[in-house]
Amino acid sequence: MRIAIVGAGIIGVTTAWELSSDGHEVTVFERRGAAAEETSFANAGVVAPGYVTPWAAPGMRRKVIGHLFSRHAPVKLKLPLAPGDLAWMWKWQSACSLDAYLANRSRLQRLAFYSRERLHQITADLQLDYDRSAGYMVMLRSEKERQLAQPGLQLMRDSGVKFREIDAAEARQLEPAINTDTQFLGAIHLPDDEVANCRQFALMLKNEAQRLGARFEFQAGVKPLSAAAPCELAFEGDAATQRFDAIVVCAGLASAELLRPLGLKIPLAAVHGYSVSAPIREPLNAPRSGIMDERYKVAISRLGNRVRVAGSAEIGGSPQTHSPAALRTLYKVLHDWFPGAAQLSAGVQEWKGARPMLPDGPPIVGSSGVPGVWLNLGHGSSGWALSCGSARAMADLLAGRSPDVDLEGLGISRFAR
Repeated sequence: MRIAIVGAGIIGVTTAWELSSDGHEVTVFERRGAAAEETSFANAGVVAPGYVTPWAAPGMRRKVIGHLFSRHAPVKLKLPLAPGDLAWMWKWQSACSLDAYLANRSRLQRLAFYSRERLHQITADLQLDYDRSAGYMVMLRSEKERQLAQPGLQLMRDSGVKFREIDAAEARQLEPAINTDTQFLGAIHLPDDEVANCRQFALMLKNEAQRLGARFEFQAGVKPLSAAAPCELAFEGDAATQRFDAIVVCAGLASAELLRPLGLKIPLAAVHGYSVSAPIREPLNAPRSGIMDERYKVAISRLGNRVRVAGSAEIGGSPQTHSPAALRTLYKVLHDWFPGAAQLSAGVQEWKGARPMLPDGPPIVGSSGVPGVWLNLGHGSSGWALSCGSARAMADLLAGRSPDVDLEGLGISRFAR
């Protein structure tokens, strides 16, 4: 088939590679000048299927309200709110029930474990060499964090996730560079999880897709799809149109606007996150892999010769305006755990990205209900962890095959009610 993909983030690139591997004629259209320039550009890099969880969880509304005036809050509301933010928050609140949370967490983890297998298979088959480090720890500063983690740990046990609860001494053995002045209770160690450079992988896989014949058209702003001809693409500043056998929309936040003329109402919201990347100053003072500070929901990752600290969940505000408070929290957490790790006087990259999040947590992977239009979008903060599995499943669906992962609960029909 002749297939168009809209969007060249990690979701679009992995989808392009899988479809090209299946022998389709693939063209990817991206409004930016290169692949992985938006949400995929400088994320935390964490691939931890056991810890992939919906943001819509019991008690989250109370936590958000409680964080409003907290200095180092992991979740913040910023003005101005976009017109759809309040409607999205209402849907999100409705998805915070225990039953909905358990079902959505199971769906996410099922896809995440499949995706990690696919990521490792692609890496091995293509012999890709990108920055990655094995192992991941969730740091527990106090007994309160340990207690709050227990329900999630039981779900991980029930799902067969490999992990251990360890004390501070063992955590320091696994990460010898942890600040000796920082007191903490212990950690949750996930030996099979990892951190890896999402953008590096995306650029390498883009090249592999091109070797298979995929075309990438950059600086190509796609106009909203037409109900009269849904498989025909029109472009900003260009009168010409292009017709395809199928279109896969992987355009992140822009997907909702692209699909609206088809009568599809996709409740996507931007939940902004921040990261700071800096060269390693002294390798012995840097993390070996990745950790997550459970209190502040901030990850610190070793990515080759750089350290990246990433976190925050900010609803509202301007995409172009950085929050000094959010950045201060990142620097604080980095200093708390690895004060000598990064060279902060030069070469520091401060980044803000918009995660395209659906209110209940899981992405939409499958048919749009409109003939020829397919959806692979709404992966939120877990796009990197879910990308390879979502792409393979999408390729199988387009080929009329049953995917090797159960896609129950990942269809658009859940928003048609």
